[in-house]
Amino acid sequence: MALLHQAELTPSKIELLDGWAPSQPWYVGESGATLTSVGAFRFDDPAGEVGVETLLVRAGDGPVLQVPLTYRGAPLVGGEQWLIGTMQHSVLGPRWVYDGVGDPVYVQAVATAALTGGRQAELYLDVDGERVTREPTARVTGSGPADAPVPSQVPVEELTVRQEQDVTVVEAGDLSLVIARALGPDASGLDALVPAEATRRAVLSGTWVGRTAPVVLVLATVR
Repeated sequence: MALLHQAELTPSKIELLDGWAPSQPWYVGESGATLTSVGAFRFDDPAGEVGVETLLVRAGDGPVLQVPLTYRGAPLVGGEQWLIGTMQHSVLGPRWVYDGVGDPVYVQAVATAALTGGRQAELYLDVDGERVTREPTARVTGSGPADAPVPSQVPVEELTVRQEQDVTVVEAGDLSLVIARALGPDASGLDALVPAEATRRAVLSGTWVGRTAPVVLVLATVR
């Protein structure tokens, strides 16, 4: 469950990404175009400390881009290279915003969803102390069985992250995540990056407004 607040963000999430995303190696989009959101989904942090959200955005007529983010109330020690920026939340105060691929909480959350057949977190909006259900703008589903084991979370310094054109590969102990950044119609580019020694495989697929056929977002494998 993700509890959201009626709050102002300064800068907004899109404003923050507008100043960061075009400099990333996976960025594809219309030159000079401002990013627009086409959907978003969240995962739960079991500890309740970190906001875990994936934004689906595009620049002009470019492809939909997947941007996983984490929001923290204090800096992630050892995660400096993944810091996108900070923003002021009118309810929660300052928030440090990270590229999720370098944050162990996101890595664990998306792996769990893919490997165990999980879904996005249920959203509730805090309105004057009452919880109001909020419909997600994107829905995701993992392909793995509900009773599948998930590797333990590893600390940030043990994550290995590399970029393969428009795909980000994260290695975390026995776990490997292949994260599509520019979303295409199939997963062929992700399959090519599966470790040869992988013994288990699952995908996280998603839909959003205007896209009813599921798109593979993340491929998770375990050695």
